[in-house]
Formats: sequence, C-alpha cells, structure tokens
Amino acid sequence: MTENKNVRIPMVDFKAQYKSIEKEIDAAIKEVLLSGQYILGPAVKEFEEQVTAYCGVKYAIGVASGSDALILSLRAFGIGPGDEVITTPFTFVATAHAIVHCGAKPVFVDIEPDTFNINPALIEPAITKNTKAIIPVHLYGHPANMDPIMEIAKTHNLYVVEDAAQAFGARYNGKQVGSIGHVGCFSFFPTKNLGCYGDGGMVVTDNPDIADKVDILRRQGCREKYHAEMIGYNSRLDTIQAAILKVKLRYVDQWNEKRRYIAKKYNELLSDTNITTPVEAPYAYHVYHQYTIRSSRRDDLKQLLFENDIDTSIYYPKPLHLQDAYKCLENKKGSYPESERAGKEVLSLPISPEISEMDQEYIIQGMGIF
Repeated sequence: MTENKNVRIPMVDFKAQYKSIEKEIDAAIKEVLLSGQYILGPAVKEFEEQVTAYCGVKYAIGVASGSDALILSLRAFGIGPGDEVITTPFTFVATAHAIVHCGAKPVFVDIEPDTFNINPALIEPAITKNTKAIIPVHLYGHPANMDPIMEIAKTHNLYVVEDAAQAFGARYNGKQVGSIGHVGCFSFFPTKNLGCYGDGGMVVTDNPDIADKVDILRRQGCREKYHAEMIGYNSRLDTIQAAILKVKLRYVDQWNEKRRYIAKKYNELLSDTNITTPVEAPYAYHVYHQYTIRSSRRDDLKQLLFENDIDTSIYYPKPLHLQDAYKCLENKKGSYPESERAGKEVLSLPISPEISEMDQEYIIQGMGIF
C-alpha cells in the first residue's frame, strides 16, 4: 500500500471539473440570469441545435430528465395499455418505469456477459403480437449491438428507442448513439459524461412527427398556450441548465478521450490479476461512463477499497425482474442468468476526466490480494 492520503477518492470529482471551466460556466449562468428568460430561453434552442449537429440528427428536444425523455418518446409513438416493450433487466429502473408509466408492459431479455448490453439473439423469441418497441440500453457507455436490433425491428415493424443516458458521445460503427434507432434518449444528470448541475434530458430523432409530438408533450400537451391537444407533461429543459450544457459540450469529446485513456490505464494495471476488465467490441467506441469490473469476490473487494478511502459503486446489484416493483410480471429467479450473475459480480471504480494516474495506482494497490 502507498501511504494513506487521508482524502477519499470519489467516483466523480464535480468540484475539480467545475474549477477547470469556472469562468465559462459562471459567465453562461450570468447571461441567463440577466436575460430574465428562464424557461425555454434562447440557450435551450441553441443547445438543441448544437446537439443535432453533434449527433447527426434533424431534431433535438430538451426535456426535464432522461426518464422523461423515455416516457415522452414512448408516448409520441402511441405506446400504451396492452402494448409490450422489450428491454434489458440489467439497467437503471427508469428504463422499465418509463414503459409502465405509459401503461405498457416491460418484457425483459437477458444480456451479453461481456458488454452487459441486451443480447440481440434473444430478442426475436420474446416478440409477441403485442410487442410495439425495443429499448436497447447503451450501458456504462458501451453501445449495444444495433445492427441486428434494427434488422429485427424492421422485420417485425417495431420502434427502437435508444436509451443512451450513459453514453453521450459513444459511437456504433462510427455513428453517434441515439442517431441509430427511431429515437434516442439522453440524460444530463450531473454524473453523466455530459452532465448539467441538476436534472436534464433530451430526445433526438430524424422523424418530424415524433419531434413535434415530444415538443408538445413537454409543454403540457399544448402547441399554443392554454390550448391542450393531448395530455402532456411539465418537462422542459431549464435555460440555465442548457447554458451550462452548451459550455460542457465544447469539452465532451476531450473528456471522453480522457476517460478512454484512464480505462486503458486501469486495464494495464489489472492485467495480471483475476479481475475481469471491461471489453470494447469491434463496432464500439466506448466512452466509459463507468469503468466496471467483475469479480466473484465483489463484496469483499468493495469493502477493502472502502477501508482504503476509495469510493466504488454497484450498477446494478439487483436486476429489474427481481425488484419488488416488478413482482407483477411473475419473472422468477434464474429467468435471466447473465443479468443475475452480473448483479453479483460488477463493481464500478472511480472514473472521471479529473482522476490522476497516481490516484489510479493507489486504487489498484488498495485492492490488496485481488
């Protein structure tokens, strides 16, 4: 062990990132405050235009969160009671919750053990006459294998809603995630690769009708004030958050490259251990929202790192089919073995553009015999 630094190593160092762009952030916030336009002000439209250019899509609609991005997208496709939507059980609860909030039923499909993403080979057997959509999740910043998913969707006339909450800037065969399916959904939660200082989200699409419906849905179902065309939501991206995101968007590519460098360094440091390190599929440009390892002694390892002042996280300890909220689906333990095994073995180590090589070496030494 190196000498204890008496300072915990956090999963993400928000303060360090802010200090690196403090003047730009402060100026952007001040500009909004002085403008007096706090709801759907100019910065929102400007940020939406910048994201369309970045992702290579025609439309981007800022919403209040990544969760709302999923809900509004499904609603825009008319998905509701009696419909089924296929997704993975190894994801954050918001993915499945969005389906249920629309009145539809989540249908789970197990994951690939190496990428942790939905296994395309298992999707088709899960399709029924009620299936309307597929939600692949680009977990940890690694793109799902989209070509076979899109082919299945085309064959069965299904919508594909990409949950790209953890993967802003990731690419699949050179294409930005979010631009491959019929709709892409992003989260700008502070921990994300492109994160604001509160909640925020975005829907991207090439479909003008879907873009229009999402825009109306985020405004309480009103295209014109006080004239509701549908039952909508109060789900607008705040102008201050959009201004912050405009600044951060200028840096996201270099931050993602730094994450990739950190991941490579971790891989090197862990090469002679019995830890399973993340993969990057040939089709993928992984942006390492999380650097997630696997260990059969995960809980012991987490405790050891905690004792050495190193924060870690488990994303996710219990797959969705085993959550109390989804008992109604009657999925039994053992139904999705790869997801269940991952839930017992995964551990995410600290990763952010601000982490130093010295910190990484300290983290690996903190693993002791592992």
